[in-house]
Amino acid sequence: MTFGAGGHTKALLKECPGIRVFGLDRDPLAHNLATQLASQHSQVTPLQGRFSEVHHLLTAHGITASSVDAVLFDLGASSMQFDTPARGFSISGDGPLDMRMDSDRVESQPSAADVVNHLDESGLYKIIKKYGEEKMARSIARAIVDSRYAFGRISTTGQLAKIVSSVFESAHRQDKLMRHSHVATKTFQALRIFVNNEMNELHNGLEIAHHLLRPDTGVCVAISFHSLEDRVVKRHFQGIDMDARCNMSIVDQNRSSAKFYGEDVIQRVMQRRWETVRRMVQPQPEDVEENPRARSAKLRAAVKLC
Repeated sequence: MTFGAGGHTKALLKECPGIRVFGLDRDPLAHNLATQLASQHSQVTPLQGRFSEVHHLLTAHGITASSVDAVLFDLGASSMQFDTPARGFSISGDGPLDMRMDSDRVESQPSAADVVNHLDESGLYKIIKKYGEEKMARSIARAIVDSRYAFGRISTTGQLAKIVSSVFESAHRQDKLMRHSHVATKTFQALRIFVNNEMNELHNGLEIAHHLLRPDTGVCVAISFHSLEDRVVKRHFQGIDMDARCNMSIVDQNRSSAKFYGEDVIQRVMQRRWETVRRMVQPQPEDVEENPRARSAKLRAAVKLC
């Protein structure tokens, strides 16, 4: 979850030749690659769908609760999606403003073009601020709406990148890791997350993974590439409510809950569901040199307790 180009699956097959792997991806191209790999390795089963659909997909193959040894999450958009301008994920290559990971598999799913052309300024601001963590979200939302009224429909990634750039003095800035990035990067990220409902899908996927894994031995590994994804994974593993304010300690959670619930209810809710395997892992310099896109990756792992 997700299969992508199959790199992780191939590595697993090499290390454990007898392993059985279910490779899930919502992207039709990735699903085709999984099907090709399955034709060479009988122990690989390709699944097409979203994280929230994996339980039903696995049930159809006889996989039941508490029977899975491990789940691997590889989050965010794939290199294949970024490297194909026609998919609408990339700022560097002009293409249709799409960003749907499912491509046109789900006809009812709106594209990024639908979002930027139909939402009002307030709605666009909330998306860009929440999912892009963009300080200039208000100005960007206003610029998008002004451009729609002045020039008509925004239909390409190049158009949107230029609109966002008009809000800034320069087309590039430095991120938290002191890397140069396009000023529209956070806006594109926000639209992609919203269009694909990524945060809710991740939350649902982690809940389903806990349901499927074997108690006391089942391992969940998650590789995230930005702070929002990592925050969801961390909160699941540490038993922190998704709606709780940031940096709230276990003591604070107990203190707040004690105002409304009895001790027995609190103890049951606070029972740990995961045991962290090790501290968060980040790529080493040699890893980044080999794969520059891995430079922001964070890996967390935990074992299901109950």
